[in-house]
Amino acid sequence: MRNEGLGSWPARRARKTPHRTALVHGDTAWTYAQLHERTTRLAHALRARGVRRGDRIAYLGPNHPSYLETLFAAGTLGAVFVPLNIRLAGPEIAYQLTDSGTKALVYGPQYAGLVAGLPGDTDVRAYVEVGAVYEEELAKAATDEPIDEPVAPDDTCIIMYTSGTTGRPKGAMLTHANLTWNALNVLVDTDLIADERALVSAPLFHTAGLNMLTLPVLLKGGTCVLVEAFDPQTTFDLIERHRITFMFGVPTMFEQIARHPRWPDADLSSLRILTCGGSPVPTAMIAAYQERDLTFLQGYGMTEASPGTLFLDAEHAVTKAGSAGVPHFFSDVRVVRPDMAPVDIGETGEIAVRGPHVMPGYWGLPEETAASFTDGWFRSGDAARVDEDGYVFVVDRIKDMIISGGENIYPAEIEDLLLTHPDIVECAVIGVPDDKWGEVPRAVVVPREGATLDPDAVLASLAGRLAKYKIPKSVVLAAELPRTASGKLLKSRVRTRYGNS
Repeated sequence: MRNEGLGSWPARRARKTPHRTALVHGDTAWTYAQLHERTTRLAHALRARGVRRGDRIAYLGPNHPSYLETLFAAGTLGAVFVPLNIRLAGPEIAYQLTDSGTKALVYGPQYAGLVAGLPGDTDVRAYVEVGAVYEEELAKAATDEPIDEPVAPDDTCIIMYTSGTTGRPKGAMLTHANLTWNALNVLVDTDLIADERALVSAPLFHTAGLNMLTLPVLLKGGTCVLVEAFDPQTTFDLIERHRITFMFGVPTMFEQIARHPRWPDADLSSLRILTCGGSPVPTAMIAAYQERDLTFLQGYGMTEASPGTLFLDAEHAVTKAGSAGVPHFFSDVRVVRPDMAPVDIGETGEIAVRGPHVMPGYWGLPEETAASFTDGWFRSGDAARVDEDGYVFVVDRIKDMIISGGENIYPAEIEDLLLTHPDIVECAVIGVPDDKWGEVPRAVVVPREGATLDPDAVLASLAGRLAKYKIPKSVVLAAELPRTASGKLLKSRVRTRYGNS
């Protein structure tokens, strides 16, 4: 087998465990043998449509087996997979299709209208709608003979666009080796087993849902239960029905689960692994899950690192609560000053990462790629501190730091305390202009349903818990906070909406 990339995974897994269940979606299940056959047929169908080695194949749709079939089919052909965020508007989708030079687009039927409205100047020449048309394409591919296309580990596998919280999204080029080493890191540090049953409700177009959950489980030979959208009520049902052992989510997902009426009495006995990422996990939420004998394995990562970078194991989940942990096994991390010198214990610096899971660069952006690396280290733009045991505590985005009267203020520290207030379900702290101090913190909070929040009382609750200069000078009540599809808070939009009034 000359394919050393992800496209070979279905074949390699099918020859080991052909009859084990790979995917579950609704009432339908696919074995590894079926996944291999369908992936191969799709690869033949795409090749018949003119897709060749190096071409880009995009996918637009919610979590569905066809997403993974398209990913593996692209890898079989030596093509490059481009997952698209379903929350984006038509012009944003068009930008990513054009920027990547995508030649083929596989899409869910619910996006047919959006696809029909795309401008005609993209490079897309082959359109495949999931459903009847997709199945016809597989049927027309009369052969499931193997496609022995040589694919090297360092070939680009995916162009995954970053969240685009500032400016235009950039396409992180992730190689087959990047994704494989990341999956190995997960297998080493999470102790996955072949009987794993993973609930995949985090979106697959987001790096964590795909790379920290789905691909490692499929590499190990477990089962992935695919859900098109996260819903706390449905989550409880699926955990009980499928005896789910492994879940990944961002903090907002786990927060909704813990606040659901079923939380106290739900049967969660099958759950073995809960991993959380995307933003710092509030200490109050860690405590709520501890009360149900459930331990978070939280971590820190970024699209550019495939994404796993730091990981906090179960043994230290309580003693190092609030930490993102230590580097994954095959990962090197430093917290550095602007000159790349390591920080002292307790000093705030920038996270830099190096390893076989780190991307070679951004698609079509050589200057931005060069600016992101220093001596082979990728500069994350995230601020952190390191304790005496080497555990890394992520503080905030460096660009989100507030400088008030010469003092550095990291919003995440304030947000973590605000979330301990019983009547606050979400919050964001931003800097607003101030004549005296340059800028001061402002808290934007979302009250619990039915609660009446007094802004002065909220501020008073922080007295004695934070230095005075860190306590926000104002509180704004909001119905909701803007977030990306992966649940990441869009601080830029919070600033635009609430930073000037």
